[in-house]
Amino acid sequence: MAALERGFTMTRLLVLTAAIALALPASVDAARKPNILIIVADDMGYADLGVQGCKDVPTPNIDALANAGTRCTNGYVSGPYCSPTRAGLMTGRYQTRFGHEFNPGAKGSEDVGLPLAQTTLADRLKAAGYATGLVGKWHLGDDAKFHPQKRGFDDFFGFLGGAHSYFPAKGPDVLRGTGSANEKEYLTDALGREAVAFIDRHKANPFFLYLAFNAVHTPMHATPDRLKKFDGIKDATRRTYAAMLDAMDQAVGKVMEKLRVENLESDTLIFFISDNGGPTMPGTTINGSINTPLRGSKRTTLEGGIRVPFIVTYKGKLPAGKTYDRPVIQLDIHTTALAYAGVEIKPEWKLDGVNLGPFLSGESSRWQPHDALYWRFGEQMAIRRGDWKLVRYDPNVEGGKGRATEAKLYNLADDIGETTDLAAKMPDKVKELQAEWNKWNKDNVAPLWGGGKK
Repeated sequence: MAALERGFTMTRLLVLTAAIALALPASVDAARKPNILIIVADDMGYADLGVQGCKDVPTPNIDALANAGTRCTNGYVSGPYCSPTRAGLMTGRYQTRFGHEFNPGAKGSEDVGLPLAQTTLADRLKAAGYATGLVGKWHLGDDAKFHPQKRGFDDFFGFLGGAHSYFPAKGPDVLRGTGSANEKEYLTDALGREAVAFIDRHKANPFFLYLAFNAVHTPMHATPDRLKKFDGIKDATRRTYAAMLDAMDQAVGKVMEKLRVENLESDTLIFFISDNGGPTMPGTTINGSINTPLRGSKRTTLEGGIRVPFIVTYKGKLPAGKTYDRPVIQLDIHTTALAYAGVEIKPEWKLDGVNLGPFLSGESSRWQPHDALYWRFGEQMAIRRGDWKLVRYDPNVEGGKGRATEAKLYNLADDIGETTDLAAKMPDKVKELQAEWNKWNKDNVAPLWGGGKK
């Protein structure tokens, strides 16, 4: 009889436990997969956040994101250009593995876009049960077959190309899905609004949101109220840049506030990067960005083209208020997101990224995520191994002339600005790094389309 009573008691306990679990909101479910939020800025300078040393443009919301997580001080992207970086991010592979080496050509090039054989992060997370959304810039192909909703995204609000007007009267319509959104708001504000709305629609279950701002990319469009805030900046381009950056920071703040209100901060793994360094080519004024103390610009394999602000935040799961100084790359975002989502990473996917979680938390026994990082961009190249970097870059972007330079050797620990070439003094190190880059390059393919500049 006692055994029977114990059985009834256990049954009632299980039923009660199940009822409580059903009554709890999804945000407090301990077994819930984390939401994944990737925020990408466009053409932002390395030095243009408060946490990166910026003094003239307050960025309190992005700074707060960094202070709540880990700022990777040696964070890189795999391309010095918009589209290649995004191709690497979406696939978790060096984009030179599959020919996406350069930006797509003119609008209407039906065969130019992220190759259809490549699986995206949205594809993989959607298969794992995630709601998936892209808000903002795509830049991985204009043709219908490359559309975000054909590449794993359930929802899409934004534009397909590499640049877009911020004011509705000055450019083509912003899209919602495949049709016009009839958007009337300043674009950065609209992207923030749509990101908040996506979270609201999907807050009960795991979601993947790719929030890809076009700020602070040209055209230089800012709202009058924000321009007025920066009257103290005398340079007109820098003043407009500041106003545009302020709009993006405010949009990030609205997204973070939504996560707080919905009690989702502890359930959301967040990444923030820029897609490449600021376009600071000597003798030109592109968007007023600053890459100090880095030398070089967008479009080069110097540090100023490929080293970017890189923030990882996961409240209660990863360290807060910390910096991490080992080299990491945006390819790691793909792999890290999959690992935290519980997706089995298969060898045949040939991912080049690494799960950063154990490294940022200090749980990994390895000293650093990568033995080396690599770049190829036409005739330009680079390899970073430890503190050593071998680089061949475009002198035209540096204000010079001619083809890509002979390889230069820098020790980034002593010379972050790449000012002192040690190649002549250390020829063996040059040969060693060049041989390692050559070995890596054997697994790359020829570009599927040519270079060119936006």
